[in-house]
Amino acid sequence: MTRTLRVFRWSPGEAERTREYRVEAARDTTVLDALVEVQRSQDPTLAFRYACRVGMCGSCAVVVNGRERWACRTRLGDLGAGAVRVRPLYHFPLLRDLVVDLGPHAERLRRALGAFTPRAGAEPYARIAGDSRERAAIDEAIECIGCGMCVSACTLVAPNPRFPGPAALNRALTLQLDSRDGAGAARWGVLLGEDALARCHGQGTCTEVCPMGLQPTASIIRLRWLGLSRLLRWTG
Repeated sequence: MTRTLRVFRWSPGEAERTREYRVEAARDTTVLDALVEVQRSQDPTLAFRYACRVGMCGSCAVVVNGRERWACRTRLGDLGAGAVRVRPLYHFPLLRDLVVDLGPHAERLRRALGAFTPRAGAEPYARIAGDSRERAAIDEAIECIGCGMCVSACTLVAPNPRFPGPAALNRALTLQLDSRDGAGAARWGVLLGEDALARCHGQGTCTEVCPMGLQPTASIIRLRWLGLSRLLRWTG
């Protein structure tokens, strides 16, 4: 079966354009398989990113037919009979073709104090038991692999560059509920500012595209409730 790919192309100094390729595909051929075939047999200049090829690392994240997806997990046979449109993730600086710079993603995490900071006086190897209530409270939010798909799908990232984005806020929830972390007070200063939790519109597009099944929208709502409780304690 012959399938048509319409792939976004761009490199520094050139205009954005779409290039069309045709590939032979079986039922189980993935978008990543097709891109690799194009690069090997038709156009070695095509740039895209991938690593594991088995749905573990998230590095092959792109937008396929208007929706953020892992190229290695998306089968051409599941996309209907028409041409398959492939473009890079939104809201990230372009490097070339389908490759984006994930540096801003790391910067958003940094601004939201997304790094674990050991609490003063805590045991150096303190552990949270897997069957504890504390672990259960964050269990649904800890499997983020940093692929950037939720940031691409978010409608708030582009108009407000100070908004941390869903991945950073999801990470913040896991840290605010971690008894070993010592940066909670400083992190609340960021989260309760005008450009963080208050900016999310709750549309849920981040949750819809998360390949790990996480729910950043729910994490943001939980943070709002925790933040409200904190503010009420201050004013009570």
